[in-house]
Amino acid sequence: MTDQARESALQEAAIAALRRGEAAVARAALQDMVAPPPMLLAQACNRTSDWDGEAAALQHILREHPRDLPALLAMGQNALRRGDEREATRWCRAAVAQAAATGAPPQLQPMLLQAQAVMANASARFEDHLSAAISDLPALPRITQATDLLLGKSQLFLQQPSMFYFPGLPQRAFYERAEFDWIAPIEAMTGDIVAELDAVRAGAPDFAPYVETPSNGPAPNNPLRDDPSWGAYYFWQGGAPVADHAARCPAVMAALALAPMPVITGRSPMALWSLLKPGTHIQPHHGLLNTRLICHLPILTPDGCALRVGAETRAWRQGEMLIFDDSVEHEAWNRGIETRIVLLFEIWRPEIHPEEREALTRLFQAIDLFGPAQIDTGG
Repeated sequence: MTDQARESALQEAAIAALRRGEAAVARAALQDMVAPPPMLLAQACNRTSDWDGEAAALQHILREHPRDLPALLAMGQNALRRGDEREATRWCRAAVAQAAATGAPPQLQPMLLQAQAVMANASARFEDHLSAAISDLPALPRITQATDLLLGKSQLFLQQPSMFYFPGLPQRAFYERAEFDWIAPIEAMTGDIVAELDAVRAGAPDFAPYVETPSNGPAPNNPLRDDPSWGAYYFWQGGAPVADHAARCPAVMAALALAPMPVITGRSPMALWSLLKPGTHIQPHHGLLNTRLICHLPILTPDGCALRVGAETRAWRQGEMLIFDDSVEHEAWNRGIETRIVLLFEIWRPEIHPEEREALTRLFQAIDLFGPAQIDTGG
């Protein structure tokens, strides 16, 4: 019998023994081979509870093929049987990532589900472990956010403006009302603004669509394009007041005069009533710039409406300003049964110095003069 024929006969004998449930016989046959197939050897070791032998056979496979999914999954189970949960989690995480990248055949699905369960259990114990370490401390929002990121419970959202990025600004989704001394006087005018809104909507409850198809350019890629479900009633548009709207709403204009809105020819100020009808969802998107903050003074605030900026979601409350960075991914929805309306306007980022604001104003005006000005479309 040739050496090759002998090796083939021993391998077939080992396979047959495994099928009969005679793992020790299979392993003896494999040990007589010069080069036993590593996965077959791993299976024989597994069924004889030789965890070290199984690990050695699997490592042989992974040295040649580091992303071999069956071997990765088997290594996770092997480490678990040896009582090393941390190592098991490492192998399971690698296996799940590989399956996500390349897919997994049906016969590996049970092992893949086991690997996911190992990861979930380890994550829960790790969270309990971390929570215990800081359980005697007061609530600290930044510590909570950092811990959620570490645990994979939250996603990291950063400024990604679609047109212009200004470096060195803090990565904050929301700013708080108490940080701005001009907000309280505006909030105090909410009642007068509500009255003006009621008078305007008595004759025309709907507004023009927030996103409209331009007459001389490509159509914005937005599912709410030309849809009044997301409506706009402008007071300042393209840096100029909308005269008839401003005349009808002196309280709105007086409130806006208190805010540090940018003044940029052809671009800013920008201020409007933003309307969102029931069942409307503004899809996740990024604004044009990170040099500004968007302010919402809530006017009509039914239940079921909210704004997500980054990883944080807040509801509107009438007369309580929301201030956020719209260069961070954000979305809004109205899942209620009544229309939501806010007074929306932009302000300079407070961290930008006066001389930088002057330079930015010149830059933005030069950009717009060079070619068609980019406009916010919610896309």
